[in-house]
Amino acid sequence: MRIVNVADLKDRLSAYLRQVREGEEILIKDRTRPVALIVPLSARENTDADVEALVASGQARPPKASLSSTFWALPAPRISLERAARAVSSDRAESA
Repeated sequence: MRIVNVADLKDRLSAYLRQVREGEEILIKDRTRPVALIVPLSARENTDADVEALVASGQARPPKASLSSTFWALPAPRISLERAARAVSSDRAESA
């Protein structure tokens, strides 16, 4: 999440809107006080039609919130392929 002050936002609005279109969230501060958050709408507008159908039929629930861009910036866990395969096999065996 990027943090900008009001004056900088006014000076570089087009650049910040481009970043929001690319998925960045921008927190706006007036001096030191947060006053607004600009988030991309595409995450909410581009819901998959199959998921919408499942929600409409009662087979799925809509998400309570979308994942923030900071989530996707986290490093992926490092586990061996063998350990991942055992975990998947174990999960499948429990589900059967």
